[in-house]
Amino acid sequence: MCLSRKSSAAREPRLSPYPDTVIITGMLSCRLRSLFACLALVAAASAFADEQAEYKKMREALADAIEQGVNRVRQRSGGGPIDPRVIAAMAKVPRHEFALPHLRPYAYLDRPLPVRPDATISQPSLVAVMTDLLKIERGQKVLEVGVGGGYHSAILAEMTPEVMSVEFHPNVAAAAKKILERLGYGGVKVNVADGYYGWRPGAPYDAILVRMAIPDVSSALLEQLKPGGRLIAPIGPAPGPQQLIVFRKGADGHITETSIMEVIFRALPGGTRL
Repeated sequence: MCLSRKSSAAREPRLSPYPDTVIITGMLSCRLRSLFACLALVAAASAFADEQAEYKKMREALADAIEQGVNRVRQRSGGGPIDPRVIAAMAKVPRHEFALPHLRPYAYLDRPLPVRPDATISQPSLVAVMTDLLKIERGQKVLEVGVGGGYHSAILAEMTPEVMSVEFHPNVAAAAKKILERLGYGGVKVNVADGYYGWRPGAPYDAILVRMAIPDVSSALLEQLKPGGRLIAPIGPAPGPQQLIVFRKGADGHITETSIMEVIFRALPGGTRL
């Protein structure tokens, strides 16, 4: 009987004048953990918002500096101002999202950034100048040769929804496509092929941007350009320097060339074409 009572007493939870203390303490502990978790989420969200606001300020400052710099140079040479739509695109597209995490603090410096062994995101001022020289109107079709990290593709997509890109490396194409889709630029069609020969399924194009160095422009690429169209490319050996040249196709199919400036780009992959 005594053993039975002891066993029964051992199962009784009310051994304290305050039997709910353990339960209440447990509930408070649970609530505190939830509160701390919520506070951590709020702090993280606030930090993220602050970070995004800071990136926006840096992006706008960079766009403004590019506009002033390009217009200063063109004023001295008698050229017209850069298209405000290009500057608006530069101020809008989040370049840091295309950069590697440890390089994001440098995303709004006017310099190229590597994103993987076979890809880079180009120098912002060059992106702006090359885009401006293409004279893209809304609704026109653009071909980009060499998607890189996808940053220039997004800038082009701000100018017109009809953007196609052709990339030699499948892994580079897949990575750029993923970022573009995440940022709302899923309308950019990224294809895998040798861009030296363009992308015939989407031809003809109003504008063609070659963003890697090539020794010359292939006849296949020029054939895919509409009469009245523009093609811009860095022409010359890599690692450079090359000449940035604008090719224009007349209504009669005649091609004219205008040399813009000396640049340095990586070689378009694929080796020497015969």
